[in-house]
Amino acid sequence: MKLFFASDHAGLTLRRALMEHAASLGHDIVDLGPDSTESVDYPDYGNKLAQALAEQPEAHGVAVCGTGIGISIALNRHRHVRAALVNDVTAATLTRQHNNANVIAFGDRVIGVETAKHALTAFLSTEFEGGRHQRRVEKLSPAS
Repeated sequence: MKLFFASDHAGLTLRRALMEHAASLGHDIVDLGPDSTESVDYPDYGNKLAQALAEQPEAHGVAVCGTGIGISIALNRHRHVRAALVNDVTAATLTRQHNNANVIAFGDRVIGVETAKHALTAFLSTEFEGGRHQRRVEKLSPAS
């Protein structure tokens, strides 16, 4: 699976750890930055990730900022994005099963690296259940 990764400066360390983890699982990784801990604005990188997903809708995304809140809000402003901020494996699994999320978001300051790796693995290995959840997902991204 192709995975786009983006963060702000506060999410750099966790983003890099998760990219390495996803690559070890055999996924195709695209790093959208940033490349340093110099202060940047999370909406810019959320928008960059959303643009990448618009161009390659079969891909998924991983977003990280200090808490995960800001970047997930920025991402969810885009109709084609369903970004879920998660803090554990259960939420990562259910957001794929029930919400068909295409982006998983993490907060570098609020989740441990190992927990985030396990959650990412669950997210990437879980399929959308469809069925009763399909009509709800359709309501999340109404036609323009």
